[in-house]
Amino acid sequence: MKSFLSFLLLGGCAVAAQAQTKPATASKAASYHLLQTTTVGGEGGWDYLAVDPVAQRLYLSHATQVEVLDLHTHQKAGVISNTPGVHGIAPVPKLGRGYITNGRSNTVTVFDLNTLKETASLPTGTKPDAVFYDEYSGRVFVFNNGGASATVIDAATDKVVGTVALGGAPEAGVSDGKGQVFVNLEDTNEIVVFDAKTLAVKHRWSVAPGEEPSGLAFDRAHHRLFSVCGNGKAIVLDSESGKVVAQVPIGKGVDGAVFDEAAQAAITSNGEGTLTVIHEDSPARFRTETIASARGARTIALDPTTHHLFLSTAQYGATPAPTTETPRPRPSIVPGTFQVLEFGR
Repeated sequence: MKSFLSFLLLGGCAVAAQAQTKPATASKAASYHLLQTTTVGGEGGWDYLAVDPVAQRLYLSHATQVEVLDLHTHQKAGVISNTPGVHGIAPVPKLGRGYITNGRSNTVTVFDLNTLKETASLPTGTKPDAVFYDEYSGRVFVFNNGGASATVIDAATDKVVGTVALGGAPEAGVSDGKGQVFVNLEDTNEIVVFDAKTLAVKHRWSVAPGEEPSGLAFDRAHHRLFSVCGNGKAIVLDSESGKVVAQVPIGKGVDGAVFDEAAQAAITSNGEGTLTVIHEDSPARFRTETIASARGARTIALDPTTHHLFLSTAQYGATPAPTTETPRPRPSIVPGTFQVLEFGR
């Protein structure tokens, strides 16, 4: 995903819907609210987080390790170390294993869900980022943001079995559960569609007027893809035709999105400190709602059993003075303030 501080120069909040959206009324109660804040502590940046709904564990990327929380107690259940430049985590309960992308070492760490111990380390392309398991093909797809490719792992053997040339820098990907994989390309402003088994690229769909797409949410039942973009737009596409059916305003600094089937809504996590809830009243009608979160909370995970949302962030300190070597310095992160926000309906 994008730099965890890339949103900091952005300001404001997009709340007014465009012509093809219906804005939420001011009197309508927020559909999600903050339930709990859990301080994890430690130092360093973060990226993706992921839920294991069976074991009720939350996996948090954090600097060079993955923090694991018990969602029943909100206590730390363990740490998976030696994950340099960690970005994505994909727990797969039916296999008893999980997969972690390490952007600095260009590897994937395979680990045991029970012991949290590493069982294998596999090579990837340059700067592996997002990762997910596709049950239809029994494969793990690793999206190499710096290598314009996807590394394909056979989850039965934990062997690399192929590479997909994507023609751009991939961000988040999703599956339709029927053999097709969709992935955002942030530098070409496209969604690429490829076959999960043959790995052949089938389609390239523009997300214009969206720019720099990152998170990707999917309503499988109604064939709607929500590609969330850095220019404050979510582009809604028909997953069968690639046609853009709506563009919806969202908050700034977005990096993640999920679709909650129970709420019939796509939710975007915006680094400016908001959630944008895109209510899908029908496959052609959408209305937006803006909910306060916290500055820096730009990634999001959904627990499909409780329908709770989880975001991670920290507090920020002073920004160093610009130098020749670092003309645009990032604000410092206050040690010990890394935390998880939990939202529910």
